[in-house]
Amino acid sequence: MTTEPHHASRPTRAPEEALAGLFAECLQIPSVGPDDDFFVLGGYSLTATTLSARIRSALGVEVTTADIFRNPTVRSLRAALDSGREAARLVRPADRAMAIPASFAQERLWILDQFTGPSSLYNVAMVLRLSGPLDQAALRRALGDVLERHEALRTRVVLGEDGPVQEVLPAPREAPLHHTRVTTGTVVEAVREAAGRSFCLDTEIPFRAALFADDTRADGSAADGCDAYVLLLLIHHIAVDGWSNNRLTRDIGLAYRARIAGRDVPWEPLPVQYADYAVWQRAQYAPDRPSPTALRQTEFWRAALAGAPEPLVMATDRPRPPVPSGRGDQLPLALDPALHRDLLSTARRSGCTVFVLVHAALALLLHLRGAGEDVVIGATVAGRPDASLDGLVGLFVNTLVLRVDLSGAPTVAEAVRRTQVTDLAALEHQDLPFDRVVEVVNPPRSAAYGPLVQVLLAFQAGPVEPPELTGLRAEAEILPLKVAKFDLTWELTEAFDGDGGPAGVTGHLEYAEDLFDRETARAMVEDLGLILRVIAGEPDRPIHDLPCGRTAFAESSGDL
Repeated sequence: MTTEPHHASRPTRAPEEALAGLFAECLQIPSVGPDDDFFVLGGYSLTATTLSARIRSALGVEVTTADIFRNPTVRSLRAALDSGREAARLVRPADRAMAIPASFAQERLWILDQFTGPSSLYNVAMVLRLSGPLDQAALRRALGDVLERHEALRTRVVLGEDGPVQEVLPAPREAPLHHTRVTTGTVVEAVREAAGRSFCLDTEIPFRAALFADDTRADGSAADGCDAYVLLLLIHHIAVDGWSNNRLTRDIGLAYRARIAGRDVPWEPLPVQYADYAVWQRAQYAPDRPSPTALRQTEFWRAALAGAPEPLVMATDRPRPPVPSGRGDQLPLALDPALHRDLLSTARRSGCTVFVLVHAALALLLHLRGAGEDVVIGATVAGRPDASLDGLVGLFVNTLVLRVDLSGAPTVAEAVRRTQVTDLAALEHQDLPFDRVVEVVNPPRSAAYGPLVQVLLAFQAGPVEPPELTGLRAEAEILPLKVAKFDLTWELTEAFDGDGGPAGVTGHLEYAEDLFDRETARAMVEDLGLILRVIAGEPDRPIHDLPCGRTAFAESSGDL
């Protein structure tokens, strides 16, 4: 593929008015002054990522999330951007007459699928619980509309002459919708069974829809009609990521409302599709002719991860098997609003974010559980560097490899400072695809664990929002499956109330049952909460004096 990324003709000087408007837009407030701090006004890691992408697209200049952290006001950011920046390489529609390569992330999942065979390990099961009179014909049309809008949902990945390529299939007028009648007692089992069915990535699209109709009356007897449904949208991770979820539910709602009213869907046109992004990504990071940005980021990761421990060693209940089974389970966790408020205050005093504090706490937890002083953790970032990608469903998420040095018996505050330095440097080089980082670092390979990252920290953009469906009440969730992609995956979401105040942090720990018992996972959840309380209240405490492992944890509660 030889298509070059589109360049802005030249970087546009960053006028304060334009930057202030973008700040306000991302913060969803009326206006922002030149010296107002983005993070004091309510910004956090994910909104900073959105802001950097919108500045990049609007002004045609390279800007990173780290730039926002280092220059959190309009005035300081304008000065940084006016000091001389490379022109942004923006995503534009690609030549569809040529073969469309798989993105780096698609290629990795396709190779895993070819190597291990079809598996449910990378299934994403979105469950919509619907109450009310459902128009199934309108639903099928709406799902067909969504498949037409988002090519990634109807794309197969097959072997081409130079590697895996994308085959975008024609959009159906109506999406296939498998309909099953169930009872209240059997619906959960039926949904889980359907969610566990694997995809064949090179012969079928990575999207299935199944509707389960609950025919049980409140008294347990059979009903003549039905107004309770569970809609399962099963999607392979090759076509979706966490940032895609609410884009998908929003579009389903818009399409259903239009179809039930007998109208075409009033879409805002999408400027590009996932295939266009894949072409852009391959041109930007091609090993044989990398861009200046790719060269700079490649050298950063080569140096940052030189000599990193592989794998991360920590205390486990069982030895690591030669090949992981993929079996796993989850435990809920929740930080109450009071602790969330304390963490936000600590973050603002330290000039960082809650993500940095949680990353520091997790590094300390792993250190105290045998990981040593050189702690490597993976973290997800949105991977949408261009505002033209905002509305798309697809696999954009990237994984950063964060290496924290805990040597020299630091205090908790010093550990947080070191973590912040690590995170800012990584964010400044966040666009190099994880798969290219693995190639550059070239760590020892083993079938027993994945390269570079065995523990993952994922901050999500928010809970899945249900679609707005005419005449129906809807609830939405991502169904937890009994799988584990890593040794440990910590997935967290910050919540805020109507006034923008802290409403707590919720999430779960996904753990590999090959390595950990449930009691051990429960203890880790509890210990993470203890460390976060120390970070918020006792920052001068030495890290060797942290109170891990000395408290009880109630099975029925995930509260920290």
